[in-house]
Amino acid sequence: MPKNAFAPLTLSLLSAFLLAGCAVTAQKPPAEPAPPAAFKGSTDWQRVAPEAAVPEAWWTLFKDPVLDGLQADLVVGNQNLAASLAQVQSARAVLQASGSAIFPTLSLGAGTTRSATVENSAGQRTLSTSNSLTANAAWEVDLWGRLSEGIKAAGASFQASQADLAALRLSAQSALTQNYLALRTAEAQQALLVRTEAANQKVLDLTQARFASGVVAQSDVLQARTQLRSVQSQLADSRAARAQLEHAIAVQLGKLPGQFQLPASASLPELPAVPTLVPSTLLAQRPDIAAARARQVAAYAQIGIADAAFFPSVDLSASAGYKGASWSHLVSAPNLLWSVGAAVAQPIFDGGQRKLASAQARASADVATANYRQVVLTAFQEVEDNLVAFAESGAALALQNDALDAARRNLDIVLAQYRAGTVSYLNVGSAQTSLLSSESSLLSARNRQLAAATLLLKNLGGRLPPQ
Repeated sequence: MPKNAFAPLTLSLLSAFLLAGCAVTAQKPPAEPAPPAAFKGSTDWQRVAPEAAVPEAWWTLFKDPVLDGLQADLVVGNQNLAASLAQVQSARAVLQASGSAIFPTLSLGAGTTRSATVENSAGQRTLSTSNSLTANAAWEVDLWGRLSEGIKAAGASFQASQADLAALRLSAQSALTQNYLALRTAEAQQALLVRTEAANQKVLDLTQARFASGVVAQSDVLQARTQLRSVQSQLADSRAARAQLEHAIAVQLGKLPGQFQLPASASLPELPAVPTLVPSTLLAQRPDIAAARARQVAAYAQIGIADAAFFPSVDLSASAGYKGASWSHLVSAPNLLWSVGAAVAQPIFDGGQRKLASAQARASADVATANYRQVVLTAFQEVEDNLVAFAESGAALALQNDALDAARRNLDIVLAQYRAGTVSYLNVGSAQTSLLSSESSLLSARNRQLAAATLLLKNLGGRLPPQ
């Protein structure tokens, strides 16, 4: 082969390397809107710990070993997380495939052909054998950024899938924590109803004794029995609610509900101190916002890919090899074959397909931008809602504690009056109902405050995957 055989190709390759990757079709997403300096609800937020740092395992702030163990099982057994992890692996493969597209392709081939030809009018045939050994190279020069924008889109999609996994994991951890707190609340409610059942049974026994002595009418006994049966009915509902929450937790952990059992405990975790939320921190840490932002970047990269179709494509190719009749003398100068070449292609008429593809890419980018902004708005709404819920449930707890104290004293007074015969059983039943309602409302307020703290801690404890 002559020394300068590949000189034109070498020059073309050097020029292409200088020009390749100049993504003249690249489009940038619009600038992000500036977040507010503070949340509206943070001014009334109680139990604020401004200097506290929230760990990635934010649920540990509840200081509940059982909850910590459940969270460890969640990461291992949750099937939704397993599916999301597989999607991340798929996106990684797409990214790697996109990156390989910018490099030349090289293929090697070897073959043997046996053929027969007619030599003269008499039909005499000549048999011949042809052996070949070839190497082929091809490269698409990325002059206009189609391939580089494809890599950018694939990279953004991979980041989005990673953020999706982080967001799903964070959401699953939050849902598990809320289900666990609701289960403990149901157990506390169940314990309350068991105590109320015992107290109402004593009142029923007292009423039956008074009826047997002729002090009260039978209607008092019937009312006392009605009160007791009502509490027992609520107790059955509470047991069912607790069992269903236990089943939900089992499924979250990837276990069969029938093979999972959580030891009962009638106590709720203490409310942890939660640091003040800053809007800019929320934007930087929430994985769902990061996923929506990455999808916006990927959508704008698709515009560059579509616009690159308006420019000519440049392909370089080269091949070299040997062809001869005998394998033993195949690799020799007389059998050497080679070629180099460059091709430029420019579509002239396509019925408007390129314009439509470009318009579709821009519309998809607008959709991604709107989705990103909606995710941000929803995130801010979630925080504002839970700031209000956290503050108001704290105020409700103080009021419910006062109401509970009054209801207990009222029941004691009414029972003493009933024993003295100065009031009817209607007063006793009303006092019992008020006491049960006050205690139930207190448990509900505690659960609401714990749930609000869970969602606020989730926003501070979320971590984005490393880029």
